[in-house]
Amino acid sequence: MKINFKATMSIVALSTAFALIGCGHDDIKSEFSENPNENSIENPFAAKTVVPLANCVAPGWASQNGGTTGGATAAETTVTTYAQLKSAIENTAVKVIKVTGTITITTRLSLQDQTGKTIYGTSGAKLVSTDQTKDGSGIINIKRCNNIIVRNLIFEGPGAYDTDGWDNAILDDCRNVWIDHCEFRDGVDGNFDIKNKSDYITVSYTKFHYLKTPKAGGSGGTDDHRFSNLIGSSDGATADAGKLNVTFVRCWWAPGCRERMPRVRFGKIHILNSYFNSSVSNKCIAAGVQANIRVDGNVFENVKEPINLMSGYTAVTVTSNNTFTNVTGNKTGSGTAFTPPYSIPTLSLSSVKSDVTANAGATLSGNICESY
Repeated sequence: MKINFKATMSIVALSTAFALIGCGHDDIKSEFSENPNENSIENPFAAKTVVPLANCVAPGWASQNGGTTGGATAAETTVTTYAQLKSAIENTAVKVIKVTGTITITTRLSLQDQTGKTIYGTSGAKLVSTDQTKDGSGIINIKRCNNIIVRNLIFEGPGAYDTDGWDNAILDDCRNVWIDHCEFRDGVDGNFDIKNKSDYITVSYTKFHYLKTPKAGGSGGTDDHRFSNLIGSSDGATADAGKLNVTFVRCWWAPGCRERMPRVRFGKIHILNSYFNSSVSNKCIAAGVQANIRVDGNVFENVKEPINLMSGYTAVTVTSNNTFTNVTGNKTGSGTAFTPPYSIPTLSLSSVKSDVTANAGATLSGNICESY
């Protein structure tokens, strides 16, 4: 076990309370070092502990602006059918929704203009869409919402098809959203997009991938549209400037992802301790207009173009504590990206792949808040 002494005393003292969710981030300031042997733990908190929901604090950007607690400890409403799920999502009085089993989405769900809500799945819970049409595709659109948690759910689409359709899930003009331990696969237009002034978003232990063969011949003109994650909808969406601040921590861009892992405009994006291993990739992290990206402690294996520097980006910092194995294309940044205003304990590089592949996705048994 290799532990940096400077960080050890604070971490050990609070290890029972310090979670992925960043508990005590105001008290502990772990530094993001250029040295991969510093500020890291070889096997951090091997026996994960459960943090009570009342004490659960979101990590990363979702810890800012007052934090993200969702429906917290409010009474649960259990749903097993599409009709029940739709009703619970649209009911502002329902604060915690427990999804059980597989639910087929007949019409895209809409969560709008709500504050303080959690949607989570029991073990194996899945939301499935089979519609590849432009207007009928997509699973859920979350719009003008604040303080939302989505946890331990599988979102399964019918496969990529470039018809200018919908993603499996979209955040549109939302603030303080935490996507935790979810799996997004086979979205029509994409897996999960964040747009239109959304801000203070964290995506943790989430898996993105494609299992189904992409459908060619769509009206959009791209025969293989396995483009996973878009942050910022267009170069002309200038109201996004200063917004779209997103943390991806311990996420997995897995086999099948072609591009957009993520593709960024405008936001300050922190990609930390994540794993990229899609051999069909054209490019992974793409920096577009006013993108400000920090790539910190990640593992890239068997991918093309880990870092794609497009025109108009602000800065991309690829710290020295990333590893690149059997990759082609650019793997360096340019300029100096932002310094995160929060702290998250970091894994050593030797632990990233095993930790992420074991834990990313809907791997929990329910609405569980775990230690790191």
